[in-house]
Amino acid sequence: MASDLEQLCFHVNEKIGNIKKTLSLKKFGQEPSLKTLLNKIGDEIVIVNELLNKFELEIQYQEQTNSSLKELCESLEENYKDVEHLKENIPSHLPQVTVTQKLVNRSDFDPEEEPVKVEEPEPTKKPPKEQRNIKEMLFISTDEFNSIPSYMKSRLTYCQINDVIKEINKAVISKYKIVHQPKRSMNSVTRNLYHRFINEETKDTKGTYFVVEADIKEFTTLKVDKRFHVILNILRHCRRLSEVRGGGLTRYVIT
Repeated sequence: MASDLEQLCFHVNEKIGNIKKTLSLKKFGQEPSLKTLLNKIGDEIVIVNELLNKFELEIQYQEQTNSSLKELCESLEENYKDVEHLKENIPSHLPQVTVTQKLVNRSDFDPEEEPVKVEEPEPTKKPPKEQRNIKEMLFISTDEFNSIPSYMKSRLTYCQINDVIKEINKAVISKYKIVHQPKRSMNSVTRNLYHRFINEETKDTKGTYFVVEADIKEFTTLKVDKRFHVILNILRHCRRLSEVRGGGLTRYVIT
């Protein structure tokens, strides 16, 4: 990586040197014999500009990747500490097996011997209520990202697309926690959201998980702008979501 950067810097410095020479020869620009040379240098300037743009995008991608790796390392370190704590604090006495009661003949009974204690079975606990799993959108893989047409993803990076998926999942989970929440425990704000969610459902969305733009604004910090809709188009291309329109609303269904 370091050698590639050095080569790139050398190449850029070489181009900058050519630009300086061009400026020093500016007064000769009207001479017909030098016009061809100046046009060639102008083309090289355009190439340098494109190269710098690519270089900037690559740096952004590497920074985001580095940030994701740091978060992963911190998570692994916390898990390792938890495992070490469990390892160092294994209980010395484990629960014993319940002793079954046996009949004893009076002739074999020793009055000095302590009677065998019989552990009473614990009362059966009611099974906990089954929790409903909320469907989330899968993240884009690197292979899928590379297969996206360049005109579609433009300057968007792999991490930027997956960050939006993370926020959409956050909105889906927040919404359907309210949908599955007992009505008795709802306050007025939650109840209003619940009624809006129910009114937005149609026969085409029955049994699916979906959000609308109002949910994105309610539960995330995403801006519903042109960039957001470009990423939605990419997610449709990668079959992460589909659209159901009707009643003046666009419903983004998790697939």
